[in-house]
Amino acid sequence: MKRYLTASLLAGAALLATVGVSAAAGKYTIGISNTVQGNGWREEMICAMKAQALASGEVAKLNIAHRNTDAAGQLEDIRNLISAKVDAIVVNPADPAGIKAGLEEATKAGIVVVAVDQAVTEPSAYIISNNQEQYAYLGAKWLFQQMGGKGEVFYMRGAAGASADSDRDKGFKKALAEFPDVKVAQEVFTGWQQDQAKQQILSFLATGTPINGIWTSGIDNVIVDALVEQQAPMVPVVGADNAGFVGQLSSVKGLVGAAVTNPGSIGGAGVTLALQILDGKKPAQQTVLVEPQLWENATDEGKAKLKSVVDPSLSPEWPVSISIPDWTTYTKEQIVACKGPGE
Repeated sequence: MKRYLTASLLAGAALLATVGVSAAAGKYTIGISNTVQGNGWREEMICAMKAQALASGEVAKLNIAHRNTDAAGQLEDIRNLISAKVDAIVVNPADPAGIKAGLEEATKAGIVVVAVDQAVTEPSAYIISNNQEQYAYLGAKWLFQQMGGKGEVFYMRGAAGASADSDRDKGFKKALAEFPDVKVAQEVFTGWQQDQAKQQILSFLATGTPINGIWTSGIDNVIVDALVEQQAPMVPVVGADNAGFVGQLSSVKGLVGAAVTNPGSIGGAGVTLALQILDGKKPAQQTVLVEPQLWENATDEGKAKLKSVVDPSLSPEWPVSISIPDWTTYTKEQIVACKGPGE
């Protein structure tokens, strides 16, 4: 079952009251498992986890497994966290099926399991995630409208096998079905890696194949860079709310585009949810979805919104949505410092 949240998220006030009561306790050890390094979104997610653990006052220690690996490697990391007897595991899953056994083992060991950013298939796990299907649908629909309802789109996905990518593919194809005269010129998997995505767009541009729009799964500023460097036609581009891309939407001449919010701060929200459960305040539903917003530069209202959120002080790959109302309580200074309890 799913609970859809807007800016005012359910159960937040009760949770914050609970955290406040035991703010000085520092009694929990939280395990973290992530399988992508060198990606700005994931780095922000880890920093949000650290910052929220510190701000909560409830976490004595973080045990972090943060490396580039596959589902088998993540399963190993999860089992190591179980052996370390952590109180909760917050995981961004590489592949739901590939780590299901480990999550089940964690639950049987009395460990709270919270998946962030992507869904898992283990029914005992809790999930708090950005609504990935809606993320893709909003952006794709806007893009196809900007294309006049027809033409060729370059479809730049995330990582093959990741549940977030699968959900986004559903959203993209839902929008595509509403625009039968829009066709996919080429579909690629970027692996959510900037260098790989830039090489893919450069290789495509070199073919001379005309396109009318580009949809990206959050690897966006390097795509605009490539268009500028190659003096290619500045077709509409959809990306995420990454600081670099948000800045480009206000500064690159001729660029028409939209940023769909997908905050890496969902990692901090995952720590909050884990603490809520550890404190005996389980949510009514297993899955919590944070709804995305679309910020575009094709209207005066959209330009004003982008101007209000642009933040050149952040890393270009970091989403500007560095917090989630009612789910994160750290300051900007804390998430940028990227320090957890004891650091």
